[in-house]
Amino acid sequence: MVKPPFNVDALFPSVLKPLTLGLLEENARLVSENGALREEIARLKGLKGKPDIKPPSSPSGMDQATEKKRSRRDEKRRRGPKKPSAPIEERVIVVDGVPPGSRFKGYEPFTVQDLKIEARTVCYRRERWLTPDGTTMLAPLPKGMADHFGPELKRFILAQIHQGQTTVPRLVELLRGLGVDISKRQVVRILTATNEVFVTEARDVLRAGLAHGQWISVDDTGARHQGKNGYCTQIGNDAFTFFATTFSKSRVNFLELLRAGHGDYALNDQAFAYMRNRRLTGSVIAKLVAHPARRFADAAAWTAHLEALGIPQMKVHPDPVMIATEGALWGAVTAHGFLDGAVILSDDAGQFNVGLHALCWVHAERLVHKLDAFTEAGRKAKEKIQSLIWWFYADLKAYRAAPEPRRKAEMKARFDRIFKQQTGFATLDRLLARLHANKAELLRVLDRPEIPLNTNGSENDIRCQVTRRKLSGTTKSDDGRDCKDAFLGLSKTCRKLGISFWDYLGTRLGAAVGTPVPDLSDSVAARCAV
Repeated sequence: MVKPPFNVDALFPSVLKPLTLGLLEENARLVSENGALREEIARLKGLKGKPDIKPPSSPSGMDQATEKKRSRRDEKRRRGPKKPSAPIEERVIVVDGVPPGSRFKGYEPFTVQDLKIEARTVCYRRERWLTPDGTTMLAPLPKGMADHFGPELKRFILAQIHQGQTTVPRLVELLRGLGVDISKRQVVRILTATNEVFVTEARDVLRAGLAHGQWISVDDTGARHQGKNGYCTQIGNDAFTFFATTFSKSRVNFLELLRAGHGDYALNDQAFAYMRNRRLTGSVIAKLVAHPARRFADAAAWTAHLEALGIPQMKVHPDPVMIATEGALWGAVTAHGFLDGAVILSDDAGQFNVGLHALCWVHAERLVHKLDAFTEAGRKAKEKIQSLIWWFYADLKAYRAAPEPRRKAEMKARFDRIFKQQTGFATLDRLLARLHANKAELLRVLDRPEIPLNTNGSENDIRCQVTRRKLSGTTKSDDGRDCKDAFLGLSKTCRKLGISFWDYLGTRLGAAVGTPVPDLSDSVAARCAV
C-alpha cells in the first residue's frame, strides 16, 4: 500500500471538502476518458461498440420551453380538409333500379386520391434523309431525350434517391418490379454522369445566398468518401442550403468554400485587416503590402508568391503561411461581394470564426446542462444559473421579435450579472467566465435582430446528410460526391422556397410540369432581399 503524502485524518473540513470535490471532478473526467478508450479498443478489435445515440438539438429543452405556448383552441382552428393539388377528374355513378316517381336530388361527392405508375417503352422511328450532296439528315429526338431513359424515369430515380433517401439496390428492384429493364450501373450513371447542370445551379445558389443574405448559419458532420473519413459542411439560411464534402474541416477549407467555386486569392484591405486581427507578425504583413501583386489566379500562383517573398522560411508564430493564406482567402470572399456585412452563426467550432461572427445560445447553455455536480450546493448553483439563462434567452426572443434600442444596455448589464457570478462551484465559475468571454458573439442579436439565436436550422438541414451516410456509407467517385451534395442541397432549398422538388426536377430534365420552376439562384436572391 502506498503511504499518503500527508495525514488525511489531520485535515480540517474546510480543506478536505474542496479536495474531495476536485477528486470527484477528476474521477468523472477519467471515467469519461476510460469509456472512450474502451470504445476505441472495441472498434480496433472489430467488436460491436456502444451505440452512438446523438443528443437532440437542445437536451435541456431550453429552446422549446421558451417558446410561446399555443392553446388547444388555436390548434383546433388550424385543422381542416385539405384539397388535392392535382386536377380532379369527375366521374358520375348512377343508381340502378330507381323506382318510378323518384325525384333526383343531385350528387354526393366522394373524392379518392390514387396514383398510376406504369412502365412505358417508346420506339421513336426517326426519319433519315440523304441529301444530293451526300449529307445525312436525321430527325431530332423530342426535348429531354438524350439517351435511352426518358426524363420522367430520371426524375423518379433522382427524387427517390435524394428526397426519398432510398438505396440504389432497392430502387433497382422496385423499377424492375414495375417493368423497367434497368441495371444498377445504369441507375448510378443517371445519378452522376449527366448532372453538371445541377452541380452548377447548387453553386449559383450558394453565390446568391452569400451575396444577398444578411446572415448564414453553418455546421458540419462526418462524411466518408472513397473509403476515407471526411467532413460535410453545411452553409445556409432560411432561403437556401448548400453542402460540400471535403477531407478537411480547417478554417482554410471553410474559407475556400465561402469563395463559392472561385479559385482566386486577393490581398485587399479586408485581407490585411484579417491578418492583423489574427496577430500575424508585422514583418510578414509588411512584405505582402510592399509587393504590388494583389490578385492570384489559383493556389499555385499564391504559393509561388509566398515562396518568392521568403515567407515559408520565416520562423514566427503564428504560422505565417497559414494566416496569410486565410487572409488572402477572406480577401477573395469579400472581393466577390460575398458576406458584405452578413453574420456567420455557428456552434463555436473554431473553423467558423471568421468575419462578423455570432454564437448559438443552445450550444452555450448545453455546456451548463451537461456539467456534473457532486454536492447539493453545486446542484443548486447549477439550477439557479440554468434558470437565469433560460429567462434571459426568453427575453432575447422577445427582443428579437420587437427590437427596442433602449433595452440594449439593460440586456448587456443583465448578461454581465449572470455570467460574472461567483457561485463557489469552481467548474461552473470557470465555465461562466468562458461564456462571458464570448459576450459580443452571444449578444450579436442586439444589433442584428434578424439573425437566429441558435443553429437549429443548420442541424435540421444536415440530418439528410447523416441519413445518406447511414444508408450508403461512402461515395466512390468525385462526381458521385458532388452530385449527392448538390441534390440534397437543392432539395432543401426547394423546400425553403416553397417549390416542389418534383416540379424542379421535371423542369430541368425536360419532363411535363404544370408551372416551370425558374432558376433557384434568382429565387434565393429575391427571398434574401425581403
